[in-house]
Amino acid sequence: MTCIVIGDTAGKMLTQDGFNPLFVAWTRFALAAVVLAPFMGLTQADMPALKDPLVWLRAVLIAGGIACILTALRTEPIANAFGAMFINPVVAYVLSALVLKEQITPARSALLVLGFAGVMLVVKPGFGATPGLFFALAAGLLYGGFLTTTRVVAQRYRPRLLLMTQLVIGAVILAPFGLSAWPDTISAPLFSLVVLSALASAAGNLLVVLASKTTDSSVIAPLIYLQLISATAIGYLVFNDVPDPVSILGLALILTSGLAGLALVQKGRR
Repeated sequence: MTCIVIGDTAGKMLTQDGFNPLFVAWTRFALAAVVLAPFMGLTQADMPALKDPLVWLRAVLIAGGIACILTALRTEPIANAFGAMFINPVVAYVLSALVLKEQITPARSALLVLGFAGVMLVVKPGFGATPGLFFALAAGLLYGGFLTTTRVVAQRYRPRLLLMTQLVIGAVILAPFGLSAWPDTISAPLFSLVVLSALASAAGNLLVVLASKTTDSSVIAPLIYLQLISATAIGYLVFNDVPDPVSILGLALILTSGLAGLALVQKGRR
């Protein structure tokens, strides 16, 4: 989870230096696909996955989400952008009920309302909201759809194959935008940030896949909320960004809602 935040931190530094967020997003998918391909164990038998419309939809959703969050990070503190993006559990919950017909429980619904309230405190709609935060919200909406789609296709394909398909398809989809935004010059330090943005994000996703092979998902899932803590700490250390008191309250509500919700899931499995 911290690797993913580090990748977004490098992306923020690039966009603040004038790089187009779509170029940064494209390099993230393309470089990660090249670097991770040898570790994915792909075979000819995996090719039919590329014909599955849901696999493509999943990749489109994550590609759009990454492009939106990088656009948001160009102007917003990392902690605030991540806080706004954490509307995705609400979206995934609603879509799972509507599309997958999963059960809605009063306790889980109440906790998601609490988390949504936290997101609203971070975004402050109508009271100082900025375009960047709305891009972060859009990233959360797309990521919520990505999570729901993943629930469906995860029953058909192995995790490493799904990771590779999202990287390859994402790179293909974003290529026209990324290549058209190719900068005139890239200094060595900035190229290092391009590589860090891609490899840190790729490493984070690969570690999650590897952990999933030996660790129960109920143990791994809560770790996503550590991104809020990592984003706040790294935002302060790198950019000297300190969320305002209202945003801090919102982040705390999101974290509380998420961890309490996951505790309910674990209790239900006992």
